[in-house]
Amino acid sequence: MKRQFAVIIEKDEEVDMYVGSVPGIPGCHTQGKTIDELMKNMAEVISLCLEVEKENVSEIPKFIGVQQIEIPA
Repeated sequence: MKRQFAVIIEKDEEVDMYVGSVPGIPGCHTQGKTIDELMKNMAEVISLCLEVEKENVSEIPKFIGVQQIEIPA
């Protein structure tokens, strides 16, 4: 059985790396030089996080989305 997870991806310009995290899974984050490398690393990290959280896997909240908000400077 395969499961899908949303991954938040940001670019860290200081170290020229992509950083990814999975909302709803504490500590589930990694990085990579390319998005392909990041996603490969992300798959490994998600598997490890799920193994550690075996009993709580069904409690992972469903990711809804990310929205932009603009506020005065």
